Amino acid sequence: MTLEPDRAQQPRSELAEALRTLRRASGLTGARLAARVGMSQAKISKIENGRVLPSALDVERILDALGVQPQDEEVTRLLELTRVANTDYQGFRAALQRGLGETQRDLAAIEASAATIRYFLPCMITGLLQTPDYARQTLSHPLVNRGAGWETALARRLERQAVLYEEGKRFVFVLTEAALRWPLCRPQAMAVQMDRIASLSELPSVDIRVVPADPPVPSGPLNGFTVYDDRLVTVEVFTGKLALRDPKDISYSMEIFAFFHERALAGENARSFLCELAQEYRNRT
Repeated sequence: MTLEPDRAQQPRSELAEALRTLRRASGLTGARLAARVGMSQAKISKIENGRVLPSALDVERILDALGVQPQDEEVTRLLELTRVANTDYQGFRAALQRGLGETQRDLAAIEASAATIRYFLPCMITGLLQTPDYARQTLSHPLVNRGAGWETALARRLERQAVLYEEGKRFVFVLTEAALRWPLCRPQAMAVQMDRIASLSELPSVDIRVVPADPPVPSGPLNGFTVYDDRLVTVEVFTGKLALRDPKDISYSMEIFAFFHERALAGENARSFLCELAQEYRNRT
């Protein structure tokens, strides 16, 4: 999940060069700067050589140690450059070229490396919760596959669901009522999908919550996202996927997640809601 190599490297290189130039202009050695910042000299060296990508907090600490004033325009520029450098983007065309199946393999690897994964789902049901019918519909639609093969991706998406049963992991899903009511499949298939989610909510490692439309929540869900531990946030849009690694972006995403999580139905209340919705779908058949 990366930018094209030349575009991804440019902001990192600019940031490394700018920090190195500022440090030299201050008259500090790498060792003295490391002591002031509370980092190792090796980390300072790797940051200045572009081998380690600093967080916004790292950059703020370095600039403060170098005596750069917070109101200086250079601070704003470098912090924005840091944010860009900590953001990867993969367009959907690049994903199609690699194959939809490879995208599922990438997701499985990220899921395997995380202990706690949080999903905010305002529009659709995510892959780990999908039934085969729902997953088939999401992957076979031409807006998604653009004519590419989707059968391998479907098999791998369903295989990924085994991670829900692994010990030592925790999954938290917050779905809006709108996501559950979007009729992606025929009513009978949607009823089975509701039953599937209710069943998975019984797993000890899985916490599934539903944000009902009533009472209204005093903030709109602009987009869905997934938080992997406290190190990565991914955001899907029609044209591709963003990967955010800056601690401030992650912290704010966690704040948003907590806001909706606190206002969602949980446990038996969530299961009752899902069962009632499943019956509504069955009544339409």
